[in-house]
Amino acid sequence: MPSETSASLASRAAAAGLELPSTLVEKLVVYYDLLQHWNRKINLTGLSDLDESIDRLLLEPIAAAAALPHSKRLIDLGSGGGSPAIPLALAVSASRLIMVESRSRKAAFLREAIRELGLAGVVENARFEDVALRPEYGHTMDTVSLRAVRIDSSTLDAAMAFLSAEGQIALFENEEGAPLSLPKGLMLSETVPLLWNSRLTVLRRT
Repeated sequence: MPSETSASLASRAAAAGLELPSTLVEKLVVYYDLLQHWNRKINLTGLSDLDESIDRLLLEPIAAAAALPHSKRLIDLGSGGGSPAIPLALAVSASRLIMVESRSRKAAFLREAIRELGLAGVVENARFEDVALRPEYGHTMDTVSLRAVRIDSSTLDAAMAFLSAEGQIALFENEEGAPLSLPKGLMLSETVPLLWNSRLTVLRRT
């Protein structure tokens, strides 16, 4: 008998017109249930409604995956509870996942999630502005994802520091978000509607 999480995931995916492979569903359920378990101890998400949580935390990144490169290197800045990073990494079969999270307890959860899911990734427990200065990460990432992070010129400069020549920045935004002011060196590639009131804004190097 399907669990409450898997049943809601199937229902909400059908409502959104998304087809999910069974292997992906299994991993998404593991991630979501682990998130809820840890959320009883530390604040990883403020979403309490199951369907809303499934839409926002799982299906929104899955919908974005169609517009992003597969089997490539992904870094997520300000990873928090692991969404969109973990569902996105699963959906695009990321060859490497880096999650940057400055809060130690959230970073501990992210490390546990990586272990449980068998992801090829690491968690950097630091500010992403500081990680952006490390030479081992400079211009090495194919996708830089951000959600619930204030997007200003310093944030975009940090994101650009990670970006490979052909890479892209993936911004998860609400549709009513303010227009972006892009720094020199970045251009808008496309804007993709996701679920209901969300969108993916993709930026590339000029």
